[in-house]
Amino acid sequence: MKPNIFDIATKELSQDGFFTWLIKWADPDCKNYDEELNKCSQNFVKFLIDKDFSYNIDIKKVKAGRQWHNIDLWAQINDEILIIIEDKTSTFEHSNQLEKYKKFADDWCKKNNYKLVLIYLKTGTEFSGNSDKISQKGYINIDRNELINFFNNYSKIKNDIFQDYYERLISIDKADNSFLELPVKDWTNNSWIGFYKFLETKIAVTGWKYVPNQSGGFIGLWWHFLKWKDNKVYLQIEQGNFCFKIEATKNTSLTRNEWYNIIMKQTKIKGLNEIKKPKRFGRGIWMTVAYIDKKNWLGSDDSIINKEIVVNKLKNYEKFLDDCINN
Repeated sequence: MKPNIFDIATKELSQDGFFTWLIKWADPDCKNYDEELNKCSQNFVKFLIDKDFSYNIDIKKVKAGRQWHNIDLWAQINDEILIIIEDKTSTFEHSNQLEKYKKFADDWCKKNNYKLVLIYLKTGTEFSGNSDKISQKGYINIDRNELINFFNNYSKIKNDIFQDYYERLISIDKADNSFLELPVKDWTNNSWIGFYKFLETKIAVTGWKYVPNQSGGFIGLWWHFLKWKDNKVYLQIEQGNFCFKIEATKNTSLTRNEWYNIIMKQTKIKGLNEIKKPKRFGRGIWMTVAYIDKKNWLGSDDSIINKEIVVNKLKNYEKFLDDCINN
């Protein structure tokens, strides 16, 4: 395959550089060098300002740069609009950084009589519930799918930098969707991420992300939280095993054992022999009480996932957890 610079330079700084470069192309003088790229850039700036393109603006002057008071990207349009962009690949917002950037930019705009546009741009894949939190902080969310849909209109641009980045986005999307066509044994981290995004459309997912631990960590998904006595019980997928979990804060070992006995009793009643005791019980607040092997809920290693069957199984285990609480 043709080497792609963005497959090599995968860090956020490389993405910062691309979008700063792209925005600079919106300056009218750049039309003399590449009319199509200038048109794409102008429409991209308009897209940042208003994704519905209802804000009518004639772009006459553009300044853009990186790392202004720790803000990833900034752009000044026509000496009247300031755009700041928090740019993410696979990392997440942290340390109240969005609030800090917003306050700084808002103060600057008031002093200089600018309109402020706040953008949170994420090309990696994350739990959709995070977007709501970002919106509540006043930022416009732009994800990879929106970028691909926008760039699809300019796929014939011949510039190598533009084409490499466009192809990089498509390759990430393809990797996330690989769970649909790869045997389960060949699933990558991207495959699991794509699978979790699919599950978001089928069950009431509470969250999913990478969970570090001493064994190397996993990408976990959790949902169906219920109250049992003074504890929370819930379901979790740990990039393979399906787990019945408990969050216990008092008498953890005794509480765990009592909940385990309830699950095992209900397992016998329902004839769900695939639900097993862990090889050893962990200690702490969050503990696995029972689990199901990957092959028994997702499919055998050599199989291609049957989405409908898997979703039905997950919903049946939700009902099983309900019955453990109610019976």
